[in-house]
Amino acid sequence: MHRIVVKLGTNVIMRQDGKVALGLLCSLMEQVAAIRDQGLEVLLVSSGAVGLGVERLGLTTRPTVLAQVQACAAIGQSRLMSLYGDAFDRLNCPIAQVLLTEDDFRDPMRHSNLRATLDALLTLGVIPIVNENDTVSTIELERPLDGAPKKERIFGDNDKLSALLVKHINADLLVLLSDVDGLYDRNPQDPGAILLPRIETIDESVLQLAQGGNGRGRGGMISKLESAQIAMRAGKQVIIANGRTPQVLERIVAGEDLGTRFSPVLAGSWR
Repeated sequence: MHRIVVKLGTNVIMRQDGKVALGLLCSLMEQVAAIRDQGLEVLLVSSGAVGLGVERLGLTTRPTVLAQVQACAAIGQSRLMSLYGDAFDRLNCPIAQVLLTEDDFRDPMRHSNLRATLDALLTLGVIPIVNENDTVSTIELERPLDGAPKKERIFGDNDKLSALLVKHINADLLVLLSDVDGLYDRNPQDPGAILLPRIETIDESVLQLAQGGNGRGRGGMISKLESAQIAMRAGKQVIIANGRTPQVLERIVAGEDLGTRFSPVLAGSWR
């Protein structure tokens, strides 16, 4: 492997009580620094901005009003980057913030510029930290001007954004880290649930295994499966694993079987 994309979900960054999982986050950053020192180029897609904004405002639950969610994202994004900046500075790893909207993939010029910038950052040894620009992108998608029809969604959450990035920056592997060990043959809370170590094809029967999200993030297992499908069609390998597993990233890079591994298929036309 030469280049990998790692997506950190809200349920990895935030604890159940709504506070930052600081110890876990620092451990993951140390692992990113370690695999970078091995010569790998790493791009992070990080959720958590809304959750950090909710926590900073002292709210007990995530808002349901669109403008308030965007406000939380604006507040939380600066806190998120501050956490990454402080920790990666101590690890001697330069970072860069990249906030994207769906138009960055629609518009050919913006898409070309995005690819060139990310490629330059990775070549220079910088760790790009990517997030959807929730402060503005949701307005564009949910409130079209002059009664214009809504645009077709390209990603809409960070799971799918990370899959698109794997494809467009020619990465070798996508690692989706959440609070579950991978895909199970039934609800993972069932004592008899069995972890599925490898998936060759995502069909309707596999999609039906997905359970809904817990309300803190926008994704959930169904989003991760749809994202894995995008990356697989582009000929990329995908792993869904538990971000709380000790040394999870280093062990994955070393070739250890963790989580659920999705095998690449022949690249198809997907945008």
